Amino acid sequence: MKIAGIARRQKIPQKFLELILAALKQGNFVESRRGADGGYLLARRPQEITVGEILRFVESGRMGRGQSKRRQDSPFAEMWGRVETAVSEILDTCTLADVARRWQERQSRYVPNWEI
Repeated sequence: MKIAGIARRQKIPQKFLELILAALKQGNFVESRRGADGGYLLARRPQEITVGEILRFVESGRMGRGQSKRRQDSPFAEMWGRVETAVSEILDTCTLADVARRWQERQSRYVPNWEI
């Protein structure tokens, strides 16, 4: 896909998208191709990329500002650890293919009603 098309569809500035794609390319999530048929494509099949993998990359500081550190001596530390484990289990079993399929299913449910 071409950057201009992605930026237009997602309603984000093209320069901002270029920065995001450059970082995702460093993380081996996307590849770029030059030329008339060029653009960006996934580096692996969507069934092989999990949402958790992407979020950990973004939060690692390579793309984002890094994760905040929780105090281990907090009375809630054990509970937050369980929450993070549960969230990770969900994110690590959800692939980009799953997200795309669920999105398409949701979009196909909305049938315009032209009755007046």
